[in-house]
Amino acid sequence: MKIGIISDTHGLLRPQVFSVFEGVEHILHAGDVGPADLLVELEAIAPVTAVWGNTDGWEVRGRVPEVARVELGGVSVAVLHGM
Repeated sequence: MKIGIISDTHGLLRPQVFSVFEGVEHILHAGDVGPADLLVELEAIAPVTAVWGNTDGWEVRGRVPEVARVELGGVSVAVLHGM
């Protein structure tokens, strides 16, 4: 399973992400997303599991958890921004 990992986008989704993430089956975003619409852009590539980071506002915090757990390819993965 090919997984794309990204964090600290702060509202800027660089065009290279679309080519680098070509063929990924799932995306993990480890926080500091920026506007929640950025997650919609990533979801156009593949399903997204995301968490909020310390700079994320209430819109993102209301949409994603502080810590997320997901099983990908038979492996349990925990995602968090940091402590």
